[in-house]
Amino acid sequence: MNQRSDKDARSDYIEGRNAVFEALSAGRPVNKMWVLAPEGGKKPDPALIKIMQLADKQGIPYTKVPRATLDKMSADRRHQGVIISAAAHEYQDLNEVIAKVRSEGRSPFIVICDELKDSYNLGSILRISDAAGVDAVVIPERRSVAVDSNVAKASAGAVEYVPVCRVTNIASTIRDLKEDGFWIAGCDMDGDVTYDKADYSGSFAVVIGSEGSGIRDGVAKSCDFMISIPMAGRVNSLNAAVAAGIVIFEAARMRKEGKR
Repeated sequence: MNQRSDKDARSDYIEGRNAVFEALSAGRPVNKMWVLAPEGGKKPDPALIKIMQLADKQGIPYTKVPRATLDKMSADRRHQGVIISAAAHEYQDLNEVIAKVRSEGRSPFIVICDELKDSYNLGSILRISDAAGVDAVVIPERRSVAVDSNVAKASAGAVEYVPVCRVTNIASTIRDLKEDGFWIAGCDMDGDVTYDKADYSGSFAVVIGSEGSGIRDGVAKSCDFMISIPMAGRVNSLNAAVAAGIVIFEAARMRKEGKR
């Protein structure tokens, strides 16, 4: 099969070894898998063998195909020898996630992405959030990248473990969270509180702005305070994922140590 059929177009193609392996490990419903056939008498790749063994255990059908077939199916030809056709990503309900966290005796820690456009940035933020123990990542339904195969690949499989919640309006969601006892901080280069001095305790959410334009004015006004990251270099900006990583890991450290 060289092209996606109409039926497959309704599924979510996931590419790349880490992303595919984590999708299978997490029990993501998979329709079919395509794996690179050994070329030129070479031995099968050990990483691909591991993926095929996992697929065998779960009864997932797969076909060994030449590289040209995978290249035609792939969005960017960086498939690393494996593609799966999986059920579309299932977004979770934010209120249910918060209730579950509190039932475990913990205060929720949430990341809110305000109209990110780049799949790599959202995927990286999901990967960072998984590593730091974030409870959910929130994205808007419109004017934002959705969770697709590129996001899944960039997240290195973290998308299978971090709840992603899609909401109609970011500003109104923030207001609802504040009524529910959350403190909301936005990341902005002109913020009045440096990231290492902020109070991240309790039910907390951090807002990451879009590439280039940052946090929208209406969303910024809904935040309780703005966090900045002091920089000494000549290039006075960081991309969304890097800024998110700095703030999220500092928040996670302070929350774990109970200093804030």
